[in-house]
Formats: sequence, structure tokens, C-alpha cells
Amino acid sequence: MTEASQADPTTEPVHGGVIATEVARAHGVEAMFTLSGAHVFPMYDGAVKAEPPMPIIDVRHEPSAVFAAEAIGKLTRKPGLAVLTAGPGVTNGVSPIAQAQFAGSPLVVIGGRAPANRWGQGSLQELDHPPILKTVTALSTTAHTTADIGPTVDEAFRVAGSSHRGPAFLDVPMDQFFDVAPRHTAAGAVAAIEPDGDALATVASLLGAAAKPLLIIGTDVWADGAEVAALRLVEETGLPVIANGMGRGIVPGGHPQLVTKARSAALNGADLVIVVGTPLDFRLGYGVFGGKEDTTPAKVVHLADSPAQVSTHAELAASASGDLTQVLDGVLTRLQSASGGKPDWSAWLGDLQTQVAAGVERDNALLTASADPIHPARIYGELLPRLADDAVVIGDGGDFVSFAGKFVEPKRPGGWLDPGPYGCLGAGLGAAIAARIARPSSQVVLLFGDGAAGMSLIDVDTLVRHHLPVVMIVGNNSAWGLEKGPMQMLYGYDVAADLAPGTRYDQVVTALGGGGELVTDPNEIGPAIDRAFASGIPYLVNVLTDVDAAYPRATFGI
Repeated sequence: MTEASQADPTTEPVHGGVIATEVARAHGVEAMFTLSGAHVFPMYDGAVKAEPPMPIIDVRHEPSAVFAAEAIGKLTRKPGLAVLTAGPGVTNGVSPIAQAQFAGSPLVVIGGRAPANRWGQGSLQELDHPPILKTVTALSTTAHTTADIGPTVDEAFRVAGSSHRGPAFLDVPMDQFFDVAPRHTAAGAVAAIEPDGDALATVASLLGAAAKPLLIIGTDVWADGAEVAALRLVEETGLPVIANGMGRGIVPGGHPQLVTKARSAALNGADLVIVVGTPLDFRLGYGVFGGKEDTTPAKVVHLADSPAQVSTHAELAASASGDLTQVLDGVLTRLQSASGGKPDWSAWLGDLQTQVAAGVERDNALLTASADPIHPARIYGELLPRLADDAVVIGDGGDFVSFAGKFVEPKRPGGWLDPGPYGCLGAGLGAAIAARIARPSSQVVLLFGDGAAGMSLIDVDTLVRHHLPVVMIVGNNSAWGLEKGPMQMLYGYDVAADLAPGTRYDQVVTALGGGGELVTDPNEIGPAIDRAFASGIPYLVNVLTDVDAAYPRATFGI
């Protein structure tokens, strides 16, 4: 037996791509999203030769790779992995990385980098990426040597997956990626943040004294794995609740305490609003609720997964931060143990339920509208009864997807994806790729505005090549609807807001190897959706809608 055959393969040096791939897998990565580039070839080699091989999902434009990795992070609550080649490969990923930062999505992006031994000499795509990414990541750095790759990738995954979650970026010089070093053993997860008991007691005291409290559940409740605790708090207290982002579905659609359809009445009538797991941004009136017609604004409590996420601009009656299961259970325990027992909020909840019933009746008129041109709400009237409880619904658009936010109430947590507060169009195709991989047995429905569809539709080619069936529905009003109406309101006219009328996005999908059809009759929407679900391929239903049937909005996001 030769000396070489006696060597332990686990101790032999391996190239940088193997090191990075092994560390990523140790942190739960099950797929790599990328667009081919020579600077990161070692990552592909590491994935191909892994045992078992790590799937490589290659896309047609880098943003789709990062959007997919971000959506994997949202759905699995473990950091997704995108691998981008140097220079334009990395800069093409900046917007989706920023989306992950705003949404608190666990994400690791590994970039290629011009070789260290040529740095400063003008080699292909030589660019110092970390300073560009620094403002939209929790970590942005370079693994300068092959020996640095393992520890740096390990740190990136720990940072991305710890509260408050978000994106981490590192790049690796090309020559160091190809060079060899010893393997790296990944470290364990960071311990959860324990909340302050006195802060929880203050929150419980405020809740116990409130006559009309309201709970708002946001994305971080899902991301922090606190959905069971949140539902427990709701059901054991009788609190009315509304949800945003991936907080949707934690309290199932149709639950008697879910009062999203009475959102305005709830926000304006509450005397205490407890916001958990979402920022007090433009979506929530910057943390000011009520106060109209000389009434007293509601007291506001902010509960966050980490201290830095607690609002500093809003006037807070109390706040607490830490592991959100401990936070929510801690508030519940202290409320239940208080003298006098749990308050009775049934009258307040009943008033809101009356508002919900009225809202449902108003919605039904739109959901069944037979108008010609088609009212966009009619699409949801046909889609909703066809959605399974475990469906994943993805919104990518402005006005059309605003209707989705109004009508779609998921039955289970983790079934709603949208761009979040950053509002980045073009995220949908990447998210659909991820959803089909993460939830192989679930329906995956991508709701497109026609403007958003134009940003990423080429990646239907990725769905086709990787055998990922997705149902896509375009609300096609031939305009940038979210801009057209406001501009007309401000100026009396609009420019740069119209798209070509009746564009055949369905034919684009068909040309790329999927299926699709055009719908102009409201009675044909449902049958077309049925055909899409039954097709087993990427299938787009292109519905021509009324440009004048705009979503009624109270804010323009500023």
C-alpha cells in the first residue's frame, strides 16, 4: 500500500470552492443559485463533486439568482446561497441584496473577485465589491486567502442567520478560489437573545389596562420561528389581530380574530397597538395610529427580534426585544398571572367583526364583477377558491398585487412572499424558482403586474430547464398603474406610465418552452387557471384588465 493510498482524504487540502460549499452545506444550504462565470468555477466544482452533489440552479440574469436565494431564506428560515461572478455579476445583485436587508431575509452571497496576484493591474472585472455592498448588508468582506475562505463563509452564515437576520456578502480572489487549504469545520449557531423580563412585564401591564388593543404580526414572527407562540397569544387572550408580510397566515385566513378586512377601523379605533416583528415604517403610518378628529392616538408597543430593530423615531409606550417566542410567551404569562385575570375584549372584537363582515360583502361585489374590461379583483375571485391551504402565493407588481394583499389571506404561515418594504419589482420569478424547490408538493402561484413581468420573464427559461412548474397570472392593464393614477392626481396628466396595449406575455412563456393563454372574458379566468394548474409546466394566464380600475390607496409610501 502506497503512502498516498493511506492518506485520510478528510485531512487532505482541497480547493477553495470545496471549502466554501462544505461550509454552506453545514449551515443547511441545499441548492446554489447562480449565473455562470469563470471567477466562481471552483464553487461549481465543489457542488458537483460533493456527496451528494449540491444542485446548481443557473438563471438568465443575476438578480433572479439572488431573489431566489433570498426567497429560500424566507421559506426555510435558513440562509439561502447565491454565487455571483465578479464585477457586473455582483453589481447586478445589489437590488435583491438590498431587498433582503429591508425584509430581514437570511441570505449569503458569495462573489468572485479579480485575482489577488493581479490586483491593481486591470484584470477582467476588477472591482472592490465590499464597499459597494457595505450599506445593504450585515457583513461585507473579502476572504483574501484560501485559508480565509472557510472561516469567512462560516461567519457570513452565522451573521445572516442570527437576529436580526439579513444578507451577508463576501468575495474571494479567483486565484485563491482555485488554490488549496485544509477543510474548515463550521461553528454552531448563535444563541438566541433573551428578552428583559421587566420590559415584558411593562408590556403585559399596558395590555391588561387597554380597552381596545390591537396586535399587528409581521414578517419577523415567522422568520424567528415564533408563529406558534403568536397564535397562542391571540387565541388565549381574544386579541384582534392584523398581519403584514410573512406574518400572513400565522393567524389563518377566516379566523374570527383576524380583522385585516377592518384594518382602518382597527388602527383608528385602538387605544393600544402592539406591533411585533415588523418596522414602524410607511406601511404602518410610521407608528402613529388614530388621533383623528381630536381623538387621542393609540399607545404603541414595539416588539422586535433584536434591540437594533426597535423603533427610534416613533413615540413608544413600551418596547421589548429578543427571541420572539420568549417575548410573546413572556407577555402572555405575565398577563395571565396579573390580578383580576384576563381582560374581556369581546365587545371591541365584536365591533371589528361587524366591520369585517361588511368588508367581505363589499369585496364580494368586486370579486364577482362581470365588467368589461375585466376588473382586476375578478381574477382573485376566481383564484381564491382554487388555492390549496398550503399554496405559496408570490406577489410581484404594484397596483395588481395591491389587490392581492387585500384579498389573499393565507391559511398557513410561510405561504406568502412579496418584496417587502423595499418594493423591488422583478423579484417574482426568482421567488417562484425558490418556492417550487422549497415546497415541491405545494401550489406555487406568481401574481405579476405587467410592468413587473417585463423585468424577469426571461427566467421562465430557468423554470423550463430545471423542470419547475409554476402558475403565473398577469394582471395586464398595459400601464405602470401604481404611477399612472398618482401622476394624474398631481399633474392632471401622466407620462412614462403606459405600456404597449395587450402585450402577449403568454406567448413569451410559450416560446420559452412553457404554456400560456390570453383571457379577455371574465368567465374564462377560472377555466384558464384550472388549465394552468393541470398543465404540469410553467404556465402563464395573461388577463387583460381595466386600467381605470385602480387600487384605492391611502398612502403613496412617502
